[in-house]
Amino acid sequence: MGQTEPMSIDFSLSPELEQIRAKVRSFIAEVVTPTEARLEADKVAETDRRAYVGELIELRRQAQELGLWLPHMPVEWGGMGLGHVELAMVQAESGRTRLGPWVLNCQAPDEGNMHTLLHWGTDEQKEKYLRPLCEGRAWSCFAMTEPEVAGSDPTLIRTHAEQDGEEWIANGHKWFISNAHRANFAILVARTEDDPDLPQAANTAFIVDIPSEGWTEVRQIETMHGSTGHSEIRIEDLRIPESNMLGGRGQGHRLGQYRLGPARLAHCMRWIAQAEVALDMMVDRSLSRFSHGSILAEKQGVQWLIADSAMELYQCKLMVLHAAYKIDRGEDFTAEVSMAKHFVANSLNRIIDRSIQVHGALGYSTDTPLAHMYQQARWARFADGADEIHQMRIAQRTISAYRDHGSTRAATGNLPI
Repeated sequence: MGQTEPMSIDFSLSPELEQIRAKVRSFIAEVVTPTEARLEADKVAETDRRAYVGELIELRRQAQELGLWLPHMPVEWGGMGLGHVELAMVQAESGRTRLGPWVLNCQAPDEGNMHTLLHWGTDEQKEKYLRPLCEGRAWSCFAMTEPEVAGSDPTLIRTHAEQDGEEWIANGHKWFISNAHRANFAILVARTEDDPDLPQAANTAFIVDIPSEGWTEVRQIETMHGSTGHSEIRIEDLRIPESNMLGGRGQGHRLGQYRLGPARLAHCMRWIAQAEVALDMMVDRSLSRFSHGSILAEKQGVQWLIADSAMELYQCKLMVLHAAYKIDRGEDFTAEVSMAKHFVANSLNRIIDRSIQVHGALGYSTDTPLAHMYQQARWARFADGADEIHQMRIAQRTISAYRDHGSTRAATGNLPI
């Protein structure tokens, strides 16, 4: 048999991209992390809000100066023009610290809203809403989840909008709308069709300026990790210009799914960063803590915690890279992103939990970042789709693959192995 050409599977970065990753890592470690630690230690956010905001803006200025701004956006919009595989390396570095993604202007939910506006917005909408986001002059939110219906099924949305001439009048109730407290505008998903042929064709997306009469923030919902801008919103006779419809009538479900796919993967990229921090801390603690005749690193029980975490983190990275690769190639990535989202979210929780265990009472205290990381991590298992919804879809795709092809290969990444 003749020798075939080797298949191109390459996990290395070009020298140029490696330089970008090194620059991000250095900026986060040497500038952002120390600044964040100092601001928290001095409680600057509580004592001098103006000074706190000034420090954050200075960090953003430095990021722009270094060319580390908007890694996910095209160059013509002031971004770095990175694909999703390349973006993974930036997000996995910036996500090692709480402020990192915001400093580089690639934080949720603004990142997903930027992608959405770039793909679905008119030229006028892009100029009015996307450009200020890209320039760091505005904040946004995505208003879909409601208290009365299951957030995992957007076809059940009750917030509705009715046409009145060149305006739409919206009424409804939203909650857990991240960033709404400080947002300059919202992308609102509302029901506009009473009896569509498909349940997925009932909703439409609108851009809502904040503040607007009829848009009322009821409260910021207190969560496990405090009151952090996840708001409850009451919508009463809110008038929206026809020109603020985003993506066409009845396209709200498609728009939401388009937005959530890459956004889920971006979350995974940042979660990998947090999991790696937790594993680093676990190993560091095991090497420095002596108990019952040896350091913890020499005890099999602790070694197993480290080994399980290392293997899971490896799996997380491979899943994210493959899903990002499929997005970059324009292939259907739904199954891979769904599996990655479920697996990475659960791994994050397990790895942080193991790190707390190795740290003992110290890990349970707030003297290390682990307790706060653990509180933050718990939401990952239901944000952008609860575990059980992803598992249901994964099972359905696996069964369908077997029925259609007599093999489950297509449902497990369709990889050449």
